[in-house]
Amino acid sequence: MQTTSVPSPKRRKLPIGIQTFREIREDDCYYVDKTGFAVDLFERGKYYFLSRPRRFGKSLFLDTLKDLFEGHQELFTGLAAETRWDWRVKYPVLRLSFGAGVVHTRAALDAKICEQLDINQQALGLQTTQPTLAGRFSELIRLANAQVGQRVVVLVDEYDKPILDNITDSAVALEMRDGLRNLYSVIKDSDAHIKFAMLTGVSKFSKVSLFSGLNNLNDITVDKRFSAICGYTDADVDTVFAPELAGFDRDEIRRWYNGYNWTGESVYNPFDLLLLFDSQALRPFWFESGTPDFLIQVLTQRHTFTPDLARVVASDTLLSSFDVERITPEALLFQAGYLTIASIWRRPGHQEFTLKYPNLEVQTSLNDSLLQTLCGNPLLPSPQVGKLYRLLLANDFAGMQALFTAFFASIPFEWFTNNPIAQYEGYYASVFYSYFAALGLELEAEKSSNAGRLDLTVKANGQIYLFEFKVVELTPEGRALQQIKDKGYAKPYLALGQPIHQIGVEFSKTSRSVVGFEVETLQ
Repeated sequence: MQTTSVPSPKRRKLPIGIQTFREIREDDCYYVDKTGFAVDLFERGKYYFLSRPRRFGKSLFLDTLKDLFEGHQELFTGLAAETRWDWRVKYPVLRLSFGAGVVHTRAALDAKICEQLDINQQALGLQTTQPTLAGRFSELIRLANAQVGQRVVVLVDEYDKPILDNITDSAVALEMRDGLRNLYSVIKDSDAHIKFAMLTGVSKFSKVSLFSGLNNLNDITVDKRFSAICGYTDADVDTVFAPELAGFDRDEIRRWYNGYNWTGESVYNPFDLLLLFDSQALRPFWFESGTPDFLIQVLTQRHTFTPDLARVVASDTLLSSFDVERITPEALLFQAGYLTIASIWRRPGHQEFTLKYPNLEVQTSLNDSLLQTLCGNPLLPSPQVGKLYRLLLANDFAGMQALFTAFFASIPFEWFTNNPIAQYEGYYASVFYSYFAALGLELEAEKSSNAGRLDLTVKANGQIYLFEFKVVELTPEGRALQQIKDKGYAKPYLALGQPIHQIGVEFSKTSRSVVGFEVETLQ
């Protein structure tokens, strides 16, 4: 389904940080019409689950659903739902949100749930008497149904945040999971009193662990029909935000921010584009707004080979198996928005996804953060990344060798000896790759051919750079460049008519440095 967009012939207010549908509509803000998706969900089913990364518009969509079911017709003038909705029927809506604040104990979680139930009671003018939280929630649903004479709509925002806030402490995270499972099980048991229910969050916990009592949810996370249910499409940018595009390189905006995909139409993160139009500058707005240290820790602790991040292959079951006791890097990166779906391979009953970076913002920022961890010094990589770009533009290969030699030499000996990251074989190649990835260049890691796999291809400045990496303790010196030549890795690029630089880079684990850097150029 294509997103219906509201024509914008004039400049409007940018709804930065606004998650309230009424405020956006009444204050003449830009709005990308998602109400068609809302009606589709209502017409197709009853119980839904949606996972999307942070700051992607989930809260706004739930608030839109709330106003839709409560029948505020005046807010939907000119939108897709205006002519598709029966405005004569108004439903009672219960909305729970765990987005505000942080809870670190089961008692604090129970207090938060109690607070949410109180807010909904007051809004509906009802009073519950049951002593337990699950009992109060169930009673509130029944009372709301009886009061209005219509079954209840239940909307849960940031359903998983209490767990994610404690994900590095598995004991506490498990307590949070059990408390939330107790709450969510009420929804299934209240089926006779519920018209519609939707839960949204960042992660998708397995149904067995969190939704054992709510196993009838329709998970639309990777349903191609709803890929654009949150976020802005290319068409939205060109129409709704047309007044804001003057002075921008449209292709550069696309490369930097577009690309999030859930098997359908790709989208931009709204947070990025709104701040882009406000600041008039390309920056990693979304990445800087809260990338968790935990993510970087998991990648480094699992000795993630950073070139693999651009071509992760995972099954649909692996991506949906996120849980407190089992956190796979693939599921974490996908659900958090640092990797997205590039392609799908299907066989009966199963799907296999190839994942990639969604855009340059994520590629450059994530690799810059990884570099800080890979060298144990957050201040070291940033100035050297800029210097590498200047050396690349000048084809100063001697300068590149000196740069990387100095980089490894600047890492304290104690960090090398005390940190297991530096002991795995792919460490040196990972550092090298992440440097180039942090530049936002077009990269291809371990490209396959009938001759073998080339470690890294970089396309920049109208030229092609072919890299092969070797650790001399494992392979005789002088083999890196020779392998490029022996395998004929340059052949597929000869027809392009661009200069091709064949570069063999050799590392020593003993000396912790670059010990070989040979270059041969084909014109």
